[in-house]
Amino acid sequence: MNLERCFSGLLFIAAVFLLYLAWGYTAPITYDPLGPRPYPVLILSLLAVSCLYLAVRPKSEAIDLGYTAPILKKLAVCLVALFLYAVLFELLGFPLATALMAFVVGTLFGGSFKACALSGIALGAGFYLLFDRLLDVPLPVGFFG
Repeated sequence: MNLERCFSGLLFIAAVFLLYLAWGYTAPITYDPLGPRPYPVLILSLLAVSCLYLAVRPKSEAIDLGYTAPILKKLAVCLVALFLYAVLFELLGFPLATALMAFVVGTLFGGSFKACALSGIALGAGFYLLFDRLLDVPLPVGFFG
């Protein structure tokens, strides 16, 4: 059995479990007539169907994923950065945490220091303005608040 089939099967099980949890989600105060349930149900349904297809698709030729030591190191750094983003999200605030996350991921993909710093700042500030001001989704501001 291929590694990607095992991972897809495990992700399918996780998506179905999260779909079960999301199905019963109701908010005490809702601005939308549909409520907060449709978005997570839609995303998790698509994830579950896609994972199921990947797990049971017909036999195809083996794909060499090319896992080398440098790629595995970059994946580990990316996972650590994602974990730190989740942990420090409220403490640092959305703009700073997002800027740092974008900077780290940009450098992992080979971006220059200057380009990654500028794009990280632009993403952090731009997404904060989009969500907080235009979409009226309150986000933590951390040090800026």
